[in-house]
Amino acid sequence: MKLQILLLSAAFYTHVSYGQETLQDTSKRSSSLDEVIISANRGEETRRTIAQQIQLLSAKQIAVAQAQTTADLLSNTAGIFVQRSQMGGGSPVLRGFEASRILLVVDGVRLNNLIYRSGHLQNILSLDNNSLDRVEVLFGPSSTIYGSDALGGVIHLYTKKAAFAEAGTRLVNVNAFTRFGTANEEKSGHVDLNIGGQKLASFTSFTFSDFGDLRGGENQNPFYDRPYGERPFYVKRIHDKDSLVKNDDRYLQVGSAYSQYDILQKLAWRPTERLSHGLNLQFSNSSDIPRYDRLTDPDGAGLRFAEWYYGPQTRLLTAYDLNYTSPEGWISKMRSTISYQHITESRHQRRFNSNTLQNRKENVEVIGYNLDLLHVSSHHSLHLGADAQYSTVRSTADAENILTGERTALDTRYPAGDNTMNSAALYFSHTWRINPHLTLTDGFRAGYVGLKSQFGDTTFFKFPFDEVKQEHLVYSGSIGLIHIPNDDLKFSLMLGTGFRTPNVDDLAKVFESAPGSVIVPDESLKPEKTLNTEIGITKIYNGITTWENALYYTQFTDAIATEAFTYKGQDSILYDGVMSKVLSNQNKKRAYIYGFSSSFRTRLLEDVEVSFSMNYTYGRFKTDSSDVPMDHIPPFNMRLGLRYAHEKFSSDFFVNYHAWKKLKDYYLDGEDNEQYATPDGMPAWFTVNWRVSYEVHKLISLQAGVDNIFDTQYRTFASGINAPGRNVFGTLRFHL
Repeated sequence: MKLQILLLSAAFYTHVSYGQETLQDTSKRSSSLDEVIISANRGEETRRTIAQQIQLLSAKQIAVAQAQTTADLLSNTAGIFVQRSQMGGGSPVLRGFEASRILLVVDGVRLNNLIYRSGHLQNILSLDNNSLDRVEVLFGPSSTIYGSDALGGVIHLYTKKAAFAEAGTRLVNVNAFTRFGTANEEKSGHVDLNIGGQKLASFTSFTFSDFGDLRGGENQNPFYDRPYGERPFYVKRIHDKDSLVKNDDRYLQVGSAYSQYDILQKLAWRPTERLSHGLNLQFSNSSDIPRYDRLTDPDGAGLRFAEWYYGPQTRLLTAYDLNYTSPEGWISKMRSTISYQHITESRHQRRFNSNTLQNRKENVEVIGYNLDLLHVSSHHSLHLGADAQYSTVRSTADAENILTGERTALDTRYPAGDNTMNSAALYFSHTWRINPHLTLTDGFRAGYVGLKSQFGDTTFFKFPFDEVKQEHLVYSGSIGLIHIPNDDLKFSLMLGTGFRTPNVDDLAKVFESAPGSVIVPDESLKPEKTLNTEIGITKIYNGITTWENALYYTQFTDAIATEAFTYKGQDSILYDGVMSKVLSNQNKKRAYIYGFSSSFRTRLLEDVEVSFSMNYTYGRFKTDSSDVPMDHIPPFNMRLGLRYAHEKFSSDFFVNYHAWKKLKDYYLDGEDNEQYATPDGMPAWFTVNWRVSYEVHKLISLQAGVDNIFDTQYRTFASGINAPGRNVFGTLRFHL
């Protein structure tokens, strides 16, 4: 503990949080209360009229971060924790909520679909951080504006726009970079091109990344007395037989490599100053992505699996939006968006010394519509909206003999029949500027959600029902009060509700959650609900120091958790050749989460900025006997650092720290993955990191950095793969 306190005290002077504004940005404004936010009410407004805690990442900050993926970008953002089951992924956590309990949105289109699971999701990987213009993170329930799933918050990602030229000119912008990193032999390249006229504009972006096997840290974690998470051996196919091969470098996590490419194309047409049309095309595709944690599952003296990987994760999004502005009309702004998504994902696994490769594939299609209207008067702003979504999933499976190529039937992950989910809702949000110092905000949503899932083929499981069908009337509301006694002080109080309706993944899937455990459907599942209270205080000192604080308490009712269950009166069944404990998703009666976050940023000198942030979350399920830990609750964490920027040069030196997560605070047999932790839980850890950037020429910039300078061996909470060891990287950027 003494060492821990000493390190934290020393680190106070050395951290940058990329969730805060950069030095160049803050020097241009006297108050962060004037910062423009888009996502809170799906329209532009300043922090002065928003009661909810919000984190913003600008395009400049995203470039400075030099993150390999969007998951890496978010993991270096204050208030966000990211879990990893493999290198090719990353599952963000907001205030103890993860996966299907937080909402991912890109350019106003929700990404969560009917098979988003409550465990750990890698879908954030399909969003290219190099094409992002900004990221806005809403903390706490946001269902009033965004609907189902936004229990812990919303991560809204905005891609770069097609920019128009000024009158009488033509606009051409080119940006490109290439980067190499040592921890996983990263080789990334990116290019984007904007061509704009007065009425027509185009933006094109392409990124390709290739990652080798990830090398973990070699040096002993100072908070733990033994090494952990190493890779002593792995499986290799030799002469049509599986063999255990000794790993010559036990720190190299063999079986974690993958590659990916992302394409973005935007077209914009502005026939008049008031009217514009936009076409948004996004495509992302990956190689096979090994599920590293499952490849390390033991089986006696060996390993359980010879192969376990996700097939190429493909995401296609097409969206058309219509924007109209009429300052003198009752509706001053209107935005209408229709979208289509096609997502393909698959899972493939083969046991050690088995010739049978199990293949399960899902094809998801989603059609969505959004309409947002804005009315503004002298003291009031009224946002009116409507949204609807229809989604389907087709689930197929087979078992392939890798020697003969013969294929046989296999149970599907989701019911083999028709699976559909649809929703529709109306909502509004209202801002009343009572006087220059007091603002009231309120909002309400009412809607319908329906789900139908047909089991079709019951060869493998003969359930007492052949169809699951649910219909729910849903609603959500919020109210907030903001008091700004002067330009340097803001108090806010907010009360809001959230909901998440069960989807096909919650209700109808049959799958193995862990070796010896199988989850089966429970047709009585109900929607989850939250009631959140949040207090916020922001203080600005002399225009150069900002201190932001948020304290929250969330009541969680009908919370869905995985618990012991019986199937046809049996608590264990034979599944995939193994006698497995029966589990199911069930509604817990009550749960609660509370916590706080605090961030501090100041300019010591004109060119020097110091920043600090910390986050704490505590969550428990209520039971008849005693409270038990909730899963997905990250440990206490802090970020501290120093930034220097002068003319063409900038340098960031920062420290990340995560406290212990003791095994007694795990939710056992849930999603905390205690099998991938040490016998004591997940040890505390800290990393020291550095970034540097220099503009060599107006067209060329050089960036470099070192993450985990001390090459510390560590693993983040609930993860099944060790974090990168020392990573030395360099980036060459070209911009025209």
